[in-house]
Amino acid sequence: MRSILILALAACCVSPATAGSIRGSVRVPPMPPRDATFRPYAGRASSLPAPAQPPRGRVTDAVLFVDAIPGRSPERPAAVTSRPQLAQRGQAFEPRVVVLAAGGEVDFPNFDPIYHNVFSVSPRKRFDLGKYPRGQSRTVQFPKPGLINVFCDIHSDMSAFILVTPTASWARPKADGHYELTALPAGRYHLRWWHPDFTAGEADIEVPAAGAVEFEVEFR
Repeated sequence: MRSILILALAACCVSPATAGSIRGSVRVPPMPPRDATFRPYAGRASSLPAPAQPPRGRVTDAVLFVDAIPGRSPERPAAVTSRPQLAQRGQAFEPRVVVLAAGGEVDFPNFDPIYHNVFSVSPRKRFDLGKYPRGQSRTVQFPKPGLINVFCDIHSDMSAFILVTPTASWARPKADGHYELTALPAGRYHLRWWHPDFTAGEADIEVPAAGAVEFEVEFR
């Protein structure tokens, strides 16, 4: 029985010696100046005097992921190592982009001295968390992959994005644009790249049993 268990564990894990990677750099175009005019809902007084204005067009908001892992069932739940947060702070969502694999959960803590009401009408996951004050939080599970647009029913300028990926193999570029998807078994992959401010893209890439495939991404 012990030997069978060891073999089963070995079959579900990828040895670093037999795993490849996809790596490269991501480039984004400059963004035009943003209209900083604050427009609260008419008749709503529950707003901060100077709400935060999250920057747009940052390379770190990009996400790269693969549709599937060769030899693995797409229905297999992803291993959850941490639960990301989409916080409400300074009358803005922080961070602007949250990424997680399908089946994971996201916490929505409120750090503002005012009420918020977080909701989404995205077809992949509809939810309405209701009004709750500073110090409270809500949690939502996201069982299906797809893009979730998040808003606040009280503050019209608040918006964020939750990208739910079909596998746990995703990456976000560093500030210098470098990214790497690691521990990929050999095979053909469908790589996708997404950014909240630019056009998404995709490509098929062959990953070797060892070593890295270099792939450059340029958003437009």
